[in-house]
Amino acid sequence: MKEKELQANEAQENTMNINADENAAGTNLLNDNIEESETDKLMNELNEQKDKYLRLAAEFDNFRKRTSKEKLELIQTAGKDVIISLLEVLDDIDRAEIQLNSDTDFALQQEGVKLIFNKLKSNLQSKGLKALESINTDFDIEKHEAVSEIAAPTEELKGKVIDEIVKGYYLNDKLIRFAKVVVGK
Repeated sequence: MKEKELQANEAQENTMNINADENAAGTNLLNDNIEESETDKLMNELNEQKDKYLRLAAEFDNFRKRTSKEKLELIQTAGKDVIISLLEVLDDIDRAEIQLNSDTDFALQQEGVKLIFNKLKSNLQSKGLKALESINTDFDIEKHEAVSEIAAPTEELKGKVIDEIVKGYYLNDKLIRFAKVVVGK
């Protein structure tokens, strides 16, 4: 039995010496544990970075979807304020139509139509619409579309706009419709 106790004591001393001496057998296991903890630390860091990347990518995707939805809504309702301002003119046109059917005084009807026309023009001008002045100006391909050419009545009208078939318009100083014109040659 004493032999068994001596062997047990020796085994216990060898186990205790593993942690005490670098040169003793078994210290490699301790170093492996240290390396594994560094590896675990790096893996955890990598996983955190992956998580951050995935969250950022998801956040960007949500941002892109949200902005495209807002853009679509803006496009759909872009003309809303113009339409609302034109509803008053439409109401006036409806009243004028009723008046045209019931009244025979042409002068009053003409005056009412002119009032409605002026109201429509002022509404559109308040929204930034401006007519392009073309008659007696030099022909400019950036602003005009030549429908035809006719002989100029005077020498100074050559290359100039003589008549305007369809008016051109600016919206907030940006040309939105070319004027269709007749040019003198």
